Amino acid sequence: MKGLFKSKPRTPAEIVRQTRDLLRYADRSASFPDLRESKREEKLVELTKSLRELKLILYGNSEAEPVAEACAQLTQEFFKEDTLRRLLTCLPYLNLEARKDATQVVANLQRQQVNSRLVASDYLESNIDLMDFLVEGFENTDMALHYGTMFRECIRHQIVAKYVLDSQHVKKFFYYIQLPNFDIAADAAATFKELLTRHKSTVAEFLIKNEDWFFADYNSKLLESSNYITRRQAIKLLGDILLDRSNSGVMSKYVRSMDNLRILMNLLRESSKTIQIEAFHVFKLFVANQNKPSDIVNILAANKTKLLRLLADVKPDKEDERFEADKAQVVREIASLKLRETA
Repeated sequence: MKGLFKSKPRTPAEIVRQTRDLLRYADRSASFPDLRESKREEKLVELTKSLRELKLILYGNSEAEPVAEACAQLTQEFFKEDTLRRLLTCLPYLNLEARKDATQVVANLQRQQVNSRLVASDYLESNIDLMDFLVEGFENTDMALHYGTMFRECIRHQIVAKYVLDSQHVKKFFYYIQLPNFDIAADAAATFKELLTRHKSTVAEFLIKNEDWFFADYNSKLLESSNYITRRQAIKLLGDILLDRSNSGVMSKYVRSMDNLRILMNLLRESSKTIQIEAFHVFKLFVANQNKPSDIVNILAANKTKLLRLLADVKPDKEDERFEADKAQVVREIASLKLRETA
């Protein structure tokens, strides 16, 4: 007889609705700590289970792949109301495993399409202030990696990335990627890279509008940082940015600056081979520029002997024909330079 009364499995939408109700309770109980502790704990346990169920629907498990229809139902219901907002607010009240599950759920939902539309993108466009909340999360040591992962997944949407780039938030990353906590700093660096490389047209537009302050800060705070890891990551990212065809206009202006050239020449002198190699990839752009200003020509010509000696020692660990060909071209160009008279 027991089988007759077996409860019917809940639909994905029902699980989302229950999760939303539990989040509301968790949010309310945090505001009113006098609510019975045992009741609160019971609800948080239920919430943890619901988040695990949502994750299983979206990711599947070792026995079953995710079902597209179930994922679509879940996604639609999740973004109908304030589920995401409440989940972000309540994340600190959850235990570590529940936080991880919640982070994975939010990350996955950024990629879910319903009727060929990214529902998350539409939702975030209407609730863009959530990005303000997430970016501040980098300053919360306990929550930074969770909020950071969510933030990085959200900027997969071009409209969201544009909002962040057009805001003051982008300036915060110069600080975040040098935080003393290594894991948080590395996470912030990964996010900064994503922000500056994923959406080509948006990044190009941002750099054209903001190149003066952006590269001034990039040089002084990152390339000239006392932290080796910061310098290494920054010079690699700079190469990725400048060598991208979308940023050719910005690159042309960058390589006409004496200040930029001096910094690159200093990076070529680093004891780290990795930094030397990455610095070379940017330095070669200055040398290859066929319209070098006189002051650039004169710096290169005046330092010709030192540069040629330095470049002779710049070698990758593994044989790299392309690198050697580029270096040979740079060496020939520098060797041929002569001082110019300046007005």
